[in-house]
Amino acid sequence: MRNQYLSRPYLISSIAIFALILTSCYKDVRPTPTAAPTNTPIPVQPVAAKPTDIPAIVRVSAPPQGAVLGTLEIKGIDIGFSPNFFNVDKAGRYIIKLVNTGSILHDISFPDGTKISAKAGETQQADVMIGPEGVKFICSIPGHKEAGMVGTISVGGKVTAKEEEAGGGHGGPAVAFDVLPNDKAPAYKLYDPVAPKLLTGTVHDIDLVVKEMPMTVAKGFVQSVWTFGGTVPGPMIRVKVGDTVRVHLKNPADSKLPHSVDFHASKVAWNDEMTSINPGEEKLYEFKAEFAGVWMYHCGTAPALHHIANGMYGMIIVEPKEGLPPVDKEFAFVQSEWYLGPQGELSSLTKAAAAAPAPDYVVFNGVANQYLDNPIKINTGKKVRVFLLDAGPSTDSSFHIVGTIFDTVIKEGVQLTADNKGNYGSQAVDLSPAQGAIVEFSMAEDGLYPIVTHAFNFVGRGALGLFQAGDGKPKK
Repeated sequence: MRNQYLSRPYLISSIAIFALILTSCYKDVRPTPTAAPTNTPIPVQPVAAKPTDIPAIVRVSAPPQGAVLGTLEIKGIDIGFSPNFFNVDKAGRYIIKLVNTGSILHDISFPDGTKISAKAGETQQADVMIGPEGVKFICSIPGHKEAGMVGTISVGGKVTAKEEEAGGGHGGPAVAFDVLPNDKAPAYKLYDPVAPKLLTGTVHDIDLVVKEMPMTVAKGFVQSVWTFGGTVPGPMIRVKVGDTVRVHLKNPADSKLPHSVDFHASKVAWNDEMTSINPGEEKLYEFKAEFAGVWMYHCGTAPALHHIANGMYGMIIVEPKEGLPPVDKEFAFVQSEWYLGPQGELSSLTKAAAAAPAPDYVVFNGVANQYLDNPIKINTGKKVRVFLLDAGPSTDSSFHIVGTIFDTVIKEGVQLTADNKGNYGSQAVDLSPAQGAIVEFSMAEDGLYPIVTHAFNFVGRGALGLFQAGDGKPKK
């Protein structure tokens, strides 16, 4: 097969763009003076401060008075705040502590002009008065707010601070939810990113049981989701070409609505295996896996958009009959979107159906930033394989791992192999909804390697993780 592979035009990497923005903002610039009489002093423009000259604390208003009611610790990460929402019991004076665990300068800016700046690895703090209406905060470094570095401190769960008041009008509109986070929401359940093992034998009977349930999809946000098997995405299945797959779809009697399943790896009539079953019913979906690849399966019950957007999708891997060559580690990622509904309720079909999709979160394996909080450990210099699927329902993926190059890509049956003539590589894999791929790579040195979609408007909305090679610390 010809070595060919189509990818989206490569964008500037996240680390580079933010570094360039930062350095450009603090460049020494002195305009060339115009000619003047010798007895006329030439005005000298003041020199802008360099990053190293930035004061840790800037305060426009007088320091707040009264007893300190508590300390709120906020971590600055690349690129976001963790956590980015607090709910305090009463208004008053609080210590705000910024712990910069990222690799670039961050700050926390408040509407009263207070700004807390911390370079990479630093911790800075200041007293801030939180009024009864609550307050929003941002990182005022150019581009950081737009990338998602925004947050809220509410008082008694009430927030009415106007967006234009946040940060004194820095930058454009922030990432804004129409649903407030709940600081009492249960912690999310980590989805194991390890790829499934190949099922033994040639005939596979698989129970796929519908479960309608609450799920924490991001810190502070719970949705009532529809699932296959109680997880989002559903169970990952792995077979080989020539195998027979017998899926026993079960819709329990306590379900609220009909469901169905559509396996893209199958060749069956839409009005046969793919028809919906009511609560309390079962259905057999049988097919022979004839084509290798990474395939999507999903609920097709109308409106299919809502069933997919509410969690009913999964991945099935079909290996070539001869199998895949061994590698050191294998992982599987499904990119998808959340369009938040009210806390504890269904995702919003209205938002999901918008002609220009604007998801609240874009995630890997169902939960925002879960692999940023829990880096995936790999061995330096060893071959890693990742199975990819863009489940959508509506946005494209540009899968990229900062700091490495894919030497092998199989996208929708088109191959780029590691031994290709010319030694070509791939920087990002472009996938539209319902497309899949396999990529292989290795890490050259110990360190951290961000996992992103290179559509950077979504990185700040949950599409961010980390591979940790070795101990995660580059050797100097």
